[in-house]
Amino acid sequence: MSEATEESEIEASRAPLLEHLIELRQRLIVCAIALVLGFLLCFAFSSQIYILLLRPFETGAALLAAQHAHGARHGPFDLLLALTGLRPPPQGIGPLHLVFTAPLEFFFTKVKLAVFGGIVAAFPVIAFQLYRFVAPGLYRRERRAFLPFLIASPILFVMGAALVYFVMLPFVLWFSLNQQIVGVSGVSVELLPKVSDYLDLVTTLLLAFGLCFQLPVVLSLLGMAGLLTSDLLKQGRRYAIVGIFVVAAVVTPPDPISMISLALPITLLFEVSIWCVALIEWRRKREDASELAAEPPASA
Repeated sequence: MSEATEESEIEASRAPLLEHLIELRQRLIVCAIALVLGFLLCFAFSSQIYILLLRPFETGAALLAAQHAHGARHGPFDLLLALTGLRPPPQGIGPLHLVFTAPLEFFFTKVKLAVFGGIVAAFPVIAFQLYRFVAPGLYRRERRAFLPFLIASPILFVMGAALVYFVMLPFVLWFSLNQQIVGVSGVSVELLPKVSDYLDLVTTLLLAFGLCFQLPVVLSLLGMAGLLTSDLLKQGRRYAIVGIFVVAAVVTPPDPISMISLALPITLLFEVSIWCVALIEWRRKREDASELAAEPPASA
């Protein structure tokens, strides 16, 4: 399809400002309804969702129990084997103990959990409404290019969240429980996390990893807009890796394994981003060449 034809399609899809505002209001109403329904659904099951978020705590506590059982000494390698399924996790650790120190603390914790869950549940609706609002102003090839990023973004977020849930949180909690002092000269220093603090830890790590995993989407969009090139990314690779490790050190708990667990996947995603930008540049050159070949020769 020629550029003139695409321009005529966009001109035909233009609407007065009032119609745009009416459409925007309708789409915002749909997004608000999706958020409210997601919040109500998550609040109705907030206790079950919170118990599900305690599974990494159980894994960390189980590995700590195995570490001290029968005088055996286990470490991060045993944790890795249990997390990857190569070794069954220990059983029979007893109930977990979390506390809340204000009368309504757990209630507001469940409200915060429902808000977070409602946003996650409503994201597909919000993303679809956003796409439908901006799509009429895009060329057809721009719409085709925008859809893969709309699909890749939640997939990458889920991958980051899965890394937190199955690997990062169990290790962080195992490491934290290892700092306890129990049965030494009558001194007892035990970890009794507040329900709100535990939720803050979980949501912070989920958001940090999920957003950091958006790096290929962000860099590919910048490359598509012509603001970045694959050569520029290759030249700045060493600085980018340093920046990745700095960001990982800031957003993760203060232990080297947590930092490396975030920095290594992000470094790999940065390399994937370079290939994505290079692919975008190659496709752009091929399309420009085909359009140039399709143009009629200028008359003498």
